[in-house]
Amino acid sequence: MLKLLLGPKRPPRAKPQVADADEVAIVKPDQSRFGPREVQIWGIWLTASDAALAYYRSTLSLHESQNAEKFRFPKLKRCYTLSRGGLRILLAHYLGCPPNVIRLINGPNGKPELRDSSPIRFNVSHSGQMALYAFTLGCELGIDVEELRELDDLESIALRFFSTGEVSELLSLNPEERGFAFFRCWTRKEAYVKAIGDGLAIPLNRFRVTLLPGAPARFVQIDGEMGTASDWTLQHLEPAPGYVGALAYQDSQRPTTIHPTVRADKLPEILHAR
Repeated sequence: MLKLLLGPKRPPRAKPQVADADEVAIVKPDQSRFGPREVQIWGIWLTASDAALAYYRSTLSLHESQNAEKFRFPKLKRCYTLSRGGLRILLAHYLGCPPNVIRLINGPNGKPELRDSSPIRFNVSHSGQMALYAFTLGCELGIDVEELRELDDLESIALRFFSTGEVSELLSLNPEERGFAFFRCWTRKEAYVKAIGDGLAIPLNRFRVTLLPGAPARFVQIDGEMGTASDWTLQHLEPAPGYVGALAYQDSQRPTTIHPTVRADKLPEILHAR
């Protein structure tokens, strides 16, 4: 996310941390939940009644509950609880188990993953009042979402993080078009970084994506050991008015189901009906 990347540098990599020792390992998903090679995307609004918030809080591990308490402001604590609880509720849907028994670890750069040998791969992003989730089988993926907003230092951020070609394309646009194009580019780059799981170790200006209005989302160039641009799929997302996002994975294009974004209150009810 934009705020994280512009903030202080992350500490050196740490060993993966298990969420809680008393959780039950679940390794076999209900694969009938997925079509062949299907990617499923879910979005929730991070607003909920007090009763729904209490349910989401009950799904968290001890470690996650402790993390929630570290937030100084109630709004941030609520967003964290709903976003993380939403992940557990969705994973429970795929795994066929209660959400509070799912065993998660954080990878070296904080990317959550299932601890054992489950083929489910997933990623999470949140911005503003929305959390966005992507799930598939057997393919690492990354997803990113940003709330569209004014940035006073848009050009300086682009010069710092975008490739030379991306900066040139961005500045070729009319000023009123640059904001949307900036976030198109940003979310596409973030989705790639999250897919490979190397966090801020990858300079964002070492690879290039499309950003111009009307241009299909794709990688133009990738440097390093993660294959060529043609090995990757990049998908543009507009999950709700005022938000833009992207999905990235190293595979040919997969069938993708984008579920409507719903209030956090409604997610358990919707999943129960499926």
